[in-house]
Amino acid sequence: MKIVKNSVVTARYTLKDAQDNLIEEGQEPMVYLHGGYDNIFPKIEEALEGKEAGFSTVIQLNPEDAFGDYDAALIKVEPRNRFPSPLEVGMQFEGMPEESGEEDALIFTVTDIAEDKVVLDGNHPLAGIALRFSLTVESVREASDEEIAHGHVHGAHGHHHDDDDDGMGDEYRTHHLH
Repeated sequence: MKIVKNSVVTARYTLKDAQDNLIEEGQEPMVYLHGGYDNIFPKIEEALEGKEAGFSTVIQLNPEDAFGDYDAALIKVEPRNRFPSPLEVGMQFEGMPEESGEEDALIFTVTDIAEDKVVLDGNHPLAGIALRFSLTVESVREASDEEIAHGHVHGAHGHHHDDDDDGMGDEYRTHHLH
């Protein structure tokens, strides 16, 4: 089967930067719903359109085609007393960028902690980096009506709708600012 709109694609991948330094080697295959559902970068979808299982390629993505350019305006310095204890570099919090027309909250990562200040970075960790995806398509299948209606893959390596999820468990990872 060829990769077309409303097909489910399973692919193995390796992610490197433009200097060929390994960033991530997918332990599990990437599974996504093909056809403009924003489940994968558009340039990758474009490269896989019409291909079949067994197809391999390397796709170079510039920052604007991946996680965007690094934006120094997304660095925030906040008072330490606004955060829970313990606090460590690398922890992430949800917040709104100031002086921004953005409606969606961003994830800010703690990058530095001083006695009374915390430095947060709202950029994606891979912002500003050109990326190379090495992909091998393992399988292609038709999406179910439910997957198409929901706009994402269900089942193995896809999205699961868990009615028992009460939202608990994230309170130590995410703390709302503002």
